[in-house]
Amino acid sequence: MPQKILIVDDNDANRILFRDVLRYNGFETTEAENGEVGIQQALQQKPDLILLDIQMPVMDGYETLKVLREMAETRSVTIVALTSFAMSGDKKGIVAAGFDGYITKPISTRELPVVIRKYLSEEDRAGGNDNAIEED
Repeated sequence: MPQKILIVDDNDANRILFRDVLRYNGFETTEAENGEVGIQQALQQKPDLILLDIQMPVMDGYETLKVLREMAETRSVTIVALTSFAMSGDKKGIVAAGFDGYITKPISTRELPVVIRKYLSEEDRAGGNDNAIEED
């Protein structure tokens, strides 16, 4: 059974890119255009991992994360931030907020499935932020 990934990003092109790369690599995906819809999708679809954009209208990634971590149904889901921020302080803030890690945009389409698989494995989930993708 393919692992389910929820992609929450307000940018259509980003959602399509993530969806296409992940589906090509055997994952099942669901998409949401903002945090509010993302929460609804998370409750309905019960994903194994959520890719959550930080900057979105309606409800940003931090607010969405807070709600997801407060709900019993989604508390233990692996949640990875999608961000265009690359500053050291931003990275620390993302992890401190409760994300399991982060992926910086633009993404490496070759590395994305490898990193996603690591986040989904039990061993690496406990390791926190070691699997972040950063593009130079």
